[in-house]
Amino acid sequence: MIGLLNCLQSLLERIIRPLDFLAPLALRIYLAPIFILAGSNKLRHAEHLGPYFESLGIPAPELMVYVAALTELLGGIALLAGLAVRWVTIPLMFTMAVAAATAHWDNGWHVLPETDLTVPWEWRTDLIEEANTRKEAARSLLREHGNYSWLTEAGGITILKNGIEFAATYFIMLLALLFLGAGKYLSADYWIARAWRRKDRC
Repeated sequence: MIGLLNCLQSLLERIIRPLDFLAPLALRIYLAPIFILAGSNKLRHAEHLGPYFESLGIPAPELMVYVAALTELLGGIALLAGLAVRWVTIPLMFTMAVAAATAHWDNGWHVLPETDLTVPWEWRTDLIEEANTRKEAARSLLREHGNYSWLTEAGGITILKNGIEFAATYFIMLLALLFLGAGKYLSADYWIARAWRRKDRC
C-alpha cells in the first residue's frame, strides 16, 4: 500500500513539475492590478491622504503617501512583468504590514461582518454584531424609503468592518512569491537569469 502511494506521489510530481510556473504566475496576475490601482489612486489623491496618514501616527505623512504609492504602483508593474519579483515583494510586504498595523488592526480580522464566516482568531466580534445591527437598520430604511430590489440587484447591502483580512492575505501571497520567485517562461526574471547563465558558459 505504501509503495502504491509513493508511486502515485511520484506520478503526480512528474505531471505537475512542468506546470510549476503556473502558481507564481497566478499570484502575480492576481496581485499586480491590486497594487497598481492602489498606488495610482494614492498618487491621484495624495494631497488628501497626508492628513489621514498623520491621523494613523505615520511619521512624515506627506512623504510616506508618495513612498507607499510608488512602492505599490512600481511594485505592481514589476509583479506583472515578473521583474525582480523576490526583491519587490519585500517593500510590498512591509507596506501591507504597516497598513494592517495602522489602518486596520483596531477593526479586527474580517473586512466584511459576516457572522457565519467568522474565523476563530477574530478579536473584534463586537464590531461584527455592531455592523450587522447597522446593516439591518440600513436595509429597513431602504425597504421603506427606496427601491430596494433595484438597489440590491447587483449585490446585497453590507457595512464594512474593514479589518486586516485583505492586507494579511496579500502579505501571505507576497510571502509565497518571495520563496517561489517569478516562475519560469512568463517572467522577465526567468529570461534574464537564463541569459546570464548562457553568458557565464561562454
